[in-house]
Amino acid sequence: MHCDPLPRPSAQVLVDAENTSPYHMDDIMLELSKLGSISIKRCYGDFAAPQQAPWKAVLLKHGIIPVQQYQYTTGKGSSDMALVIDAMDLLYTRNIDALAICSSDSDFTRLASRLREGSKIVYGVGRRQTPQAFKVVW
Repeated sequence: MHCDPLPRPSAQVLVDAENTSPYHMDDIMLELSKLGSISIKRCYGDFAAPQQAPWKAVLLKHGIIPVQQYQYTTGKGSSDMALVIDAMDLLYTRNIDALAICSSDSDFTRLASRLREGSKIVYGVGRRQTPQAFKVVW
């Protein structure tokens, strides 16, 4: 008897470059690849800023699309807003099963909750000190 393998869940990865270390992306991508077929990989940040230079090699290595967000004002979250907009677009326009948010920023708590309300699996990837409010919605 021949059985076709079950299709792997469709997963998307959205990375907050300001709150994720490029030096951990090898491990992060390895773990996330176990969750399903990753069709969309995006990273949000101001890659023109000198402190973001290490991201270039990581983005190329993993085929992650950089989403450039210039930081015109200190403390404003233009990258966060772009990530949220893309996540909501994915929720409503793509047939996705799961979405991984790589960030330790608790500002994404409501986004994670909303994605779950939309019957999506949400994976959170962050540091140990990620606020508990964000951890519980993963």
